[in-house]
Amino acid sequence: MSKNIVIVGGHGHVARKLTKLLTPSHSVTSIIRTPEQVNDIKELSANPLVLSLADAPVVDFTHAFQGSDVVYFSAGAGGKGGEEMTKKIDYEGAVKVFDAIEGVQGKKPLLILVSAVDVRDPDKIPAHYNEEDIAVSNRVRKAIGVYMKWKYEADKNLVKRTAFKWIILRPGGLTNTPGVGTASIGRTHLGKTISRDDVALALSLLVDREDASGLAIDFVGGETPIQEGLDTFIAKGETDFLG
Repeated sequence: MSKNIVIVGGHGHVARKLTKLLTPSHSVTSIIRTPEQVNDIKELSANPLVLSLADAPVVDFTHAFQGSDVVYFSAGAGGKGGEEMTKKIDYEGAVKVFDAIEGVQGKKPLLILVSAVDVRDPDKIPAHYNEEDIAVSNRVRKAIGVYMKWKYEADKNLVKRTAFKWIILRPGGLTNTPGVGTASIGRTHLGKTISRDDVALALSLLVDREDASGLAIDFVGGETPIQEGLDTFIAKGETDFLG
């Protein structure tokens, strides 16, 4: 069934790949930052909406979400602008979207949020991590600790919300290699990267999976077909967000 979909951060690499997968079957509105990005979105057969995640008020996003079935949050500062901009986009921008969804009149859209694997309380090491996982985690936190911190604060805010349904996808390190259609999904290890193509594919498959509501899904490179892996993970019903 065709859905009305809004993508926040619609000009990002994953978001554009996702848009291309969704537009043949769904109506997609892509929220972008600047008018210069409009034509890129139109070429993907989506409807561009210029709206600043950093500066526009919550009510503008509520208006944009009204009547939508699914909202994707795929925005991020991308490490640009230091901690101030990372906090403003990855945390405050995310919370703005959560608040905006709560303000939607009538049925509220499902939120599908793109986070990152290993986003957690740094003092809580998952029981399934091995020594290599811990080493990778420490290395990543030294390199992009500010990003991990504010993604964690955003996810921590989201998991407490009950006014709307949400799903979190937590991909590992992203590559631009062609997608292979397979992954390791759920309580996985940290060493393997994942193609942006495969992240976009997983996000597109989640559009019809309200049965995944309340779950955070770890997603790195692996051998399991993505549809099969999502089915197994969702049936198990055990979130990867450990707090």
